Amino acid sequence: MTSTKLSANADTGNQITPRLCQLRERIERACDASHRNPTEISLLAVSKTQPADALMAAYNSGQRAFGENYLQEAEGKIDALPKDCEWHFIGPIQSNKTRTIAERFDWVHSVDRLKIARRLSEQRPPSAPPLKICLQVNISGEASKSGVEPDQLAALYQAVAALPQLQVMGLMSLPRPTDDPELQRQGFRQLRELRDNICPQAPVLSMGMSQDLEAAVAEGSTLLRIGTALFGPRASNQTAQDSRA
Repeated sequence: MTSTKLSANADTGNQITPRLCQLRERIERACDASHRNPTEISLLAVSKTQPADALMAAYNSGQRAFGENYLQEAEGKIDALPKDCEWHFIGPIQSNKTRTIAERFDWVHSVDRLKIARRLSEQRPPSAPPLKICLQVNISGEASKSGVEPDQLAALYQAVAALPQLQVMGLMSLPRPTDDPELQRQGFRQLRELRDNICPQAPVLSMGMSQDLEAAVAEGSTLLRIGTALFGPRASNQTAQDSRA
């Protein structure tokens, strides 16, 4: 496996530490505007494509939860960073990758098929706590996006909730990108209403990214997936979905 750089260099730390402070302040302002308590919301640092030293700078500023899309890249970071980090897999899942995901991650946000859920449950080590799961819902109906269709969510939830080594924590979605705050809220509202109707006991709504976190907070997000606002813009050749974290 390719070695992964561990220590945070000064330049990286000088950028990420103030960004993390600014991000926390932004979340607090969004909570104030929505009459919510900031302690209700967790921040997931979307660290895909970022070097380990960038994650270490965030870690040194108090960040512990990191979200990764690419398994091979993530493994090096998991090995390099301190053991008290919490690792979330947030990308599409291939069947041949489920064992490693089940063994090495604490959360998976992108479960949208029963086949994948069954493999994760079967391959989760018996000595490990249940793997925390968010079911991904394709709210916008875009063919380019993963996610279970809303009218199929109830059946998937019931089936996945019965699997022994998984714990369904809630729902995740990537609504259609827009700069219109009301349209942003509509997509998040749909996910919240699905959660309230189908699995109200599931506490997590994984929704909201750098460009729309205020709308997500207003509609009940409990977990924000933030990349650009923390680590800075990604390279121009990253996918559109990557650039919206």
